Amino acid sequence: MKWQGRRKSGNIEDRRGQSAGGFGGGGRGISPMLLVPLFRLLFSKMGLVIVAVLVALMFLTGTNPIALLQQFLGGEPQYAQSTDYQPTPEEQALADQTAVVLADTEDVWNKIIDGYREPTLVLFSGQVNSACGLASSASGPFYCPGDEKLYIDLSFFGEMERKLGAAGDFAQAYVVGHEVGHHVQKLTGTMEQVNAMRGQLSEVEFNQLMVRVELQADFYAGLWAHHTQRATGFLEPGDLEEALNAASAIGDDRLQRQSTGNVVPDSFTHGTSAQRVRWFRKGFETGDVSQGDTFNATQL
Repeated sequence: MKWQGRRKSGNIEDRRGQSAGGFGGGGRGISPMLLVPLFRLLFSKMGLVIVAVLVALMFLTGTNPIALLQQFLGGEPQYAQSTDYQPTPEEQALADQTAVVLADTEDVWNKIIDGYREPTLVLFSGQVNSACGLASSASGPFYCPGDEKLYIDLSFFGEMERKLGAAGDFAQAYVVGHEVGHHVQKLTGTMEQVNAMRGQLSEVEFNQLMVRVELQADFYAGLWAHHTQRATGFLEPGDLEEALNAASAIGDDRLQRQSTGNVVPDSFTHGTSAQRVRWFRKGFETGDVSQGDTFNATQL
């Protein structure tokens, strides 16, 4: 994949070497500027009601109440900076490559969606706080609709190669394109519609709906690659096969078979290997956003 020397996105938030920080095992710190309004709020009648609500939310959702209170007061997260963190040359090359891929997605989606809001990509190591809560590297890359940010620990790409056999720079780019696809779903209202169905469906039915969400994100990743290839010719021989192999490697059926030896289709939430390959390939071959309606597709 030809990425060296090309534009890097400015929407990168580098938290590598930073601590998730703070209260309750990984909460966010509170800025000193917030202490005065915080104490005024806590010692008011309304403050007691708010604290009760926050504590209830903590037990029901596992969300850090300090983080919620800070967001209520309009504060920004505070992170402990590690000044001695030095990435290896290989890791920094991955970071630079990821920034180029994100820039490519910006170029594509700005042309397709009027008023496209570019997401921020957060690079982290170990643990990270987001509007969706505390996450560790073990959870893999993810998109948080609450803050419209993508979160990636670059060590995941090494794990992807060693444990899943999904190697190559374009396989890594596919992961970024997929997470940006979830951002597109947030902007187009798809996520909101899906979340509204959560309490109306059984667990199996909602799992099936989530499969369609993930397959559409795969389609969007393929669509991004289609348009970037037409604009820049960035693909090299073997790149497409890398992405297709990565899509296959993270199919629910393959992952379940590797981990337990059994495959339980009713528990699928991302789609089979064949489905993921099919929808990525469809996006790559058509480049037509209207072809990515996985929700009304009769065959996945």
